[in-house]
Amino acid sequence: MRAADLGAEGWHKPWSGGNGGSCVEVMKLSDGRFALRQSADPDGPALIYTAVEIEAFVRGAKSGQADFLLG
Repeated sequence: MRAADLGAEGWHKPWSGGNGGSCVEVMKLSDGRFALRQSADPDGPALIYTAVEIEAFVRGAKSGQADFLLG
């Protein structure tokens, strides 16, 4: 889905890390799913995830399962 089709309002940057504006933005959709987009490309694609998928990712990241992404 194109992120632009979701509108400009309601996007948040919960994972901003001072990396020159290249951040992940997230929006909670009216049906309970979540859209993620790259802030530097707001008209590009949005990935859509269910609440269960987001919860699994966040819990996994908190428990260290995503540490391999850091280097």
